[in-house]
Amino acid sequence: MWGAMAGQGSKNRDFQLRFWGVRGGIPTTKEETFRFGGNTPCVEVHCGNHLIILECGTGIRPFGSALDQSRPIHADIFFSVSRFDHACGLPFFNAAYNPANEFKVWAGHLGNDGSIQRYLTNLMSSPLFPIQLSFIRGLKEWGDFVAGDSFELRDGISVKTATMNNPIGATGYRIEYAGKALGYVNNTGHQPDQPDKNVLELIENCDLVIYDSYYFGEEFINAEFTGHSTWQEGVRLCKMAGAKHMAAFQHHPNHFDDALEEVQGLLETRLPGSCVAYEGQVIRL
Repeated sequence: MWGAMAGQGSKNRDFQLRFWGVRGGIPTTKEETFRFGGNTPCVEVHCGNHLIILECGTGIRPFGSALDQSRPIHADIFFSVSRFDHACGLPFFNAAYNPANEFKVWAGHLGNDGSIQRYLTNLMSSPLFPIQLSFIRGLKEWGDFVAGDSFELRDGISVKTATMNNPIGATGYRIEYAGKALGYVNNTGHQPDQPDKNVLELIENCDLVIYDSYYFGEEFINAEFTGHSTWQEGVRLCKMAGAKHMAAFQHHPNHFDDALEEVQGLLETRLPGSCVAYEGQVIRL
């Protein structure tokens, strides 16, 4: 499953991803987070030669710097939630300013009437930011939908969505390509002993599930309604749904490298082949 990232000229059936931001809440710069990384969520996904970007946290800035811009880029950007840590990197994503590029931005938790564009317009306006959204000329299309919808993104790439357990609304994704399935379950909470049916259906038999692991199990008391979960719950749901592997994601700012290394060992025991996501990590499905 783990391997080196191929470029956009890779074989048409490659299905792979790279983590550029794995932290939740707020970026961290402490030395104790250097191994796993301190940028907020951003995941680069390649389905053959087509690029999908999950979230625009601060990880999208280094991703943009590494992106090959020698030819026009056509890509889709998906938001799971409208929290600031998932969008604050967009104004610093240099590829989005190039009018030769074409990005379509998707969201399913804000309604189907253009709300994701309005949200980002408000985010990039005075007094929050000096550059307006209209200056980001690579953002060409807006794809609002209702969580629970399914659609064909491109030939051979299908997307299924589901409502997540979050007080301000959130969307989970299932991306299917080349006979493989990737589940993206971020910003979802859970209630102990009440498995989330939406999540179970979304991740059924997935090859990999990226799961919100903001809390450790012992920290979850009184945190049921924060829109975050635990790696332990992720493992339980993956086993129930028959998902093969899990990547713990959206790490708490106070979860330092040594603690996450311990979780890595426990994950390997409970769901072999699983991992704690770190910046720069490449996974090939």
